[in-house]
Amino acid sequence: MADMYLPGSMVLVLILFLSSVVASYASAGDADPVYRSCVENCEKTGCVEKTCFKYCKVPVNGASVEGAWLMQEPLYLRWKEWDCKSDCRYHCMVKREADRESLGQKPVKYHGKWPFKRVFGFQEPVSVACSVFNLSLQFHGWLSFLILVYYKLPLRPQNRSTYYDFTGLWNIYGILSMNAWFWSAFFHSRDVELTEKLDYSSAVALVGYSLIVAILRTLNVRDEAARVMVAAPLIAFVTTHILYLNFYELDYGLNMKVCVVMGVTQLLLWAIWAGVTSHPARFKVWAVVFGGGLAMLLEIYDFPPIWGYVDAHAVWHATTVPLTYLWWSFIKEDAVSRTAKLMNRSKDKTEPKKAQ
Repeated sequence: MADMYLPGSMVLVLILFLSSVVASYASAGDADPVYRSCVENCEKTGCVEKTCFKYCKVPVNGASVEGAWLMQEPLYLRWKEWDCKSDCRYHCMVKREADRESLGQKPVKYHGKWPFKRVFGFQEPVSVACSVFNLSLQFHGWLSFLILVYYKLPLRPQNRSTYYDFTGLWNIYGILSMNAWFWSAFFHSRDVELTEKLDYSSAVALVGYSLIVAILRTLNVRDEAARVMVAAPLIAFVTTHILYLNFYELDYGLNMKVCVVMGVTQLLLWAIWAGVTSHPARFKVWAVVFGGGLAMLLEIYDFPPIWGYVDAHAVWHATTVPLTYLWWSFIKEDAVSRTAKLMNRSKDKTEPKKAQ
């Protein structure tokens, strides 16, 4: 979850939150009496028609049946398998949707999600694939950025550090982005409480950190003390919010409000900055903002999965791929531009004045 993330990460993450909040509420499918009856019967008998599930512990003569531990598969092999409740819900959903289709009725959502077809145990295979692709692009962008600033651009002769004074900030941003897409892939492959919390937590961390980067970069804050004054309260707030979601209450409504406020704030910062700066890559920022706005339409005008695999959210995951590439392209161009300016200033200070 699921998944990242407005300029850069915010275009990706904010939509992920909006869609996740909508998915958290009850849907028409799980309120269907026929579906509910099927699930209840499956949990009692362990079967949906002729399909039975070995993980359903059906009582025998009133006694619970538990498999011996030595008959169970190792933990590392169980990732592709589902528990009794999940299998009952899935196969009852498939059966109910087949009945609805034969009656000419349109698909409906079940427990906040469209009726997807599993592939090798993956719940939403296309979204998983797109999340993995985004993860690989984040890794490529992060790694190519580090190679650029440390091996291709000049370093300061005094301490061999980079001239670009936002290197550390973008380094951490890349790590948090990869973490967010990693858990997004897990969440879309298996939607359970643990993967949901990890997806939400990693995304919140990325949203909060992206706001810090937006403030520091657009306002050109270079003094370390000033950076700490900006970052400390935001880090404390985001950390408290993550702890609240994980250990007190996973409040979807509150989480959406928090992320929208942080997202809109950094969107405005980047939009204003791109409008007033003469930066050579400012048009890339505008392209990401505009592209992200178009991508939001996919979440507003939702549609059921085509062939049971590709829904609006999966298409949105695909649209974030070029946005991710474009954002890292801006970051690298920013590093080149600022390094050139700082080197010129350094030369101007060290060159002796010409004799009159």
